[in-house]
Amino acid sequence: MNVEMDLYKDWIETVREIFRGSGAPLPPDLTDAEVGREYYCQTSPSEEAAEERREANEERIRQLQQTLLDNMDSVVIPDIRAKTNYTGSHYRFRWVYSQGEHIVEECSQYRITLGPSPD
Repeated sequence: MNVEMDLYKDWIETVREIFRGSGAPLPPDLTDAEVGREYYCQTSPSEEAAEERREANEERIRQLQQTLLDNMDSVVIPDIRAKTNYTGSHYRFRWVYSQGEHIVEECSQYRITLGPSPD
């Protein structure tokens, strides 16, 4: 079994795309932490509050990924097979935002809806 997944990287790329789409692209050399902080600075009362929100979001997304990995063989793969009839052994999970947060497994089109973003 081959599993590709970096949900936080997907979130960072989405944030970069949001800034590009707004006409204010972020410099390409910003670190992931700087990208996340810039995102939360848009709606936070201070840079300190933005950093706290960024850290909480990174931890939340990393925990989601770890939970998926911890339950891959016992829950996730069996559910993918039952709901999609996918029989392959390659899985490519992506974090996406489309009217709320989702994790999509691209090979089978399996979707886990997380609901609206916490902020």
